[in-house]
Amino acid sequence: MRLLIAAGGTGGHVYPALAPMADLARLDPTLEVLWIGTQDGMEADLVEREGLKFQSIRGRGVAGVGAVKALLAVIELGRGFLQARKIVRDFQPDALFVTGGYTSVAVTVACWLRNVPIAVYLPDIEPGRGVKFVAKYAKKVLVTDQNSAQYFPDNTVIETGYPLRPALIEATALEQSAAREHFKLAPDKATLFVFGGSRGARSLNTVVRKHLQTLTDTLNLQVIHITGTLDWPKFADSQQTLPAQVAANYVVFPYLHDDMGVAMAAADIVCARAGASTLGEFPAFGLSAILVPYPHAWRYQKVNADTLVSQGSGIRIDDADLDAELVPTLQRLLATPSELAAMRNAAKAQAKLDAAHKIAKELLSLPDA
Repeated sequence: MRLLIAAGGTGGHVYPALAPMADLARLDPTLEVLWIGTQDGMEADLVEREGLKFQSIRGRGVAGVGAVKALLAVIELGRGFLQARKIVRDFQPDALFVTGGYTSVAVTVACWLRNVPIAVYLPDIEPGRGVKFVAKYAKKVLVTDQNSAQYFPDNTVIETGYPLRPALIEATALEQSAAREHFKLAPDKATLFVFGGSRGARSLNTVVRKHLQTLTDTLNLQVIHITGTLDWPKFADSQQTLPAQVAANYVVFPYLHDDMGVAMAAADIVCARAGASTLGEFPAFGLSAILVPYPHAWRYQKVNADTLVSQGSGIRIDDADLDAELVPTLQRLLATPSELAAMRNAAKAQAKLDAAHKIAKELLSLPDA
């Protein structure tokens, strides 16, 4: 089978497309994959690190920009379509898998014109314009959660769950004490994990920095903190400049790749943005979540956060209220173990560890659909 993948721009589009690759390779040893992404996105390094072939085409976002930039974006999309058409003609794919990004529309149209069957996967609960467009041409619409079905009235959606990378699946089997010892933390002490993505979340970083001594001393927490690359210079020397008692209960990194799952396995509570991955990763590790939606991500992150809240595993704090509400929220959770346990049990009930395998099977059956 020759599989074409169109995904790029953000980790929210890239990681869900990468996750099923191991299952696909096992199910079809003859599989050939070609990934189409953006020229300036994060996907090229991630894709090539997995040993997959990658080609970029032109493209940029249209939504939320001024008239001049929108016109330039349309021109770029047109150029991208011409590039995509040539790639499709040369590669002759048996199927197209789309998870979003600027390239998805151009590649979808190029494949549709050559009768290539298309599957689209929606990581978030609510789709953006690109995914809605692709869904009109897709034979299969795969979703993380059944709540997304309302956005696709003309399609029969297939709920798969959010696909996790193999390293994350492996980490779900770790004992919590062993995961904590990996970071040289006490094995039996309550642990908070804070992160905002590969580039980071400045508001989360600022609040952790401001209240760190309260978190470690007053609340008696251990903290694993991912700052992201943008703010890392402010935190790089933290272990040397913090009071010894605080530093002993605090580990900080610019980003974690292979150890991201270990950090989740070590934690009792996570405080993070509400990107699509939270819908799969937090339930997989049974994490009670304090969700702080990125305020400039339209409604996507708020809808994701509200979904976890409605399922009983999350608490939503708006970005503007984080400074005032984080410590009291943590204090309440730690003082009421029954609430914390109920949140963790609710998270575990939503876990779908076989999502990547389900998506792989749907993709392999796509040419015959």
